[in-house]
Amino acid sequence: MNHGVHCPTFALEYAQLSGLGMRRMNNQDALAVVVTEDRETWANRGHLLMVADGMGAHAAGELASKLAVDNVTHAYFKLRDLYPPAALRQAIREANALIHMRGQSSIGFQGMGTTCTCLVLLPQGALVAHVGDSRVYRLRGHRLSQLTFDHSLVWEMAAAGHMAEEDVPAYIPKNVITRSLGPHETVNIDLEGPYDVQPGDVFLVCSDGMSGQVPDAELGALLHCLSPKDVVQTLVDLANLRGGPDNISVVVARVVGDDAAPPASQPKELVETPSGRASRARRESLLHWAVAAALLALAFCLVNQFWTAAVVSAAALATTVTLIFTRRAAAAPAAMPLHSLGGPYGNGPYRETDCQPNQKVVQALADEVARLDSVREGCRFQIDWTQLKQLSAEAQAAAERHDYCSAIRSYTEGIRQIMQQFREQRATTDTDSGIHPA
Repeated sequence: MNHGVHCPTFALEYAQLSGLGMRRMNNQDALAVVVTEDRETWANRGHLLMVADGMGAHAAGELASKLAVDNVTHAYFKLRDLYPPAALRQAIREANALIHMRGQSSIGFQGMGTTCTCLVLLPQGALVAHVGDSRVYRLRGHRLSQLTFDHSLVWEMAAAGHMAEEDVPAYIPKNVITRSLGPHETVNIDLEGPYDVQPGDVFLVCSDGMSGQVPDAELGALLHCLSPKDVVQTLVDLANLRGGPDNISVVVARVVGDDAAPPASQPKELVETPSGRASRARRESLLHWAVAAALLALAFCLVNQFWTAAVVSAAALATTVTLIFTRRAAAAPAAMPLHSLGGPYGNGPYRETDCQPNQKVVQALADEVARLDSVREGCRFQIDWTQLKQLSAEAQAAAERHDYCSAIRSYTEGIRQIMQQFREQRATTDTDSGIHPA
């Protein structure tokens, strides 16, 4: 069951990265991260993380994904009169209508579309809105949960046949999606959650250019061991090392725990408790009686021309009224009640994986390092391999003492360093690959 609870913290540590891949001429992915910083917006709209994977000839897919990201983020925060689930759905519907209209306006754009996967982190929990096969994951401890259902032919057939995705016949194409924004006037939007949020949770939103190349067990171990900044670069690099057949987009957000100081504008408690409301009501009742008494005293002093006493009574009345309005402003609930999100929506999580860092994950990274090392002799670029050798030795030593997280950090740091050198030198050449020799 998906039951939302109060989010314990305002702060997020996050990173985002989108890569071209190894076989694409342009990047048809788009992504967005909107982290709110003021009290009211956080309480009523939360943080929004989004990935859109466009499709269509020429620049059509690129346009579709950009329209989705720009319009969904804008409309969601603009629709303040709607609760978050309704605002999110309406924002996606408006984006679908706009993309469809643009697709019908030109022969070159006809049929263009995009996936649309949004994660909203609210005080009440995490809410997901989803169309297509981009994904949202949540890592809690060593448990990786896929919170979205892939709208793909393979997943739909698996669900219809009550079988695992791996059991779908191999001749069924894995890249055919059954739902997207743009091709049709209307779109069916999956809403999932609200999922509870705890300190230390790590959320990932990604396109299939990443999820298709990095298995869940490996993905979860990387999310556990690396910082958001390091893990987004590592995931893009690994997807490229494994062929990079598509654009790769990754957004990672780690929920920072209570020991992290929230922004000064963030209240410690966003939802008022029943006992708090009762206590506030008693205080306001006393203040109302004080106002009445001050009014009577002021009237008596004016009638009897006690001018000094009248001034004192007027000052007391003004002070009491100011206290009432100040307390009301301070005590006004900053967030909507927990039930305002409704739900639970959807049937997620749809897949869960134990992703304890282990020797198998370390070996997979060691294999990637060996693959990089194998092209050293025929590499046309001037690459400094010294650091990779040292980091590999550190990783092997850590693995031998069963410190798998340290091994993962060392191997991935080596991979990132080498891939960064390839990128820098590839940018100055005309070759279509900076990894494999001609």
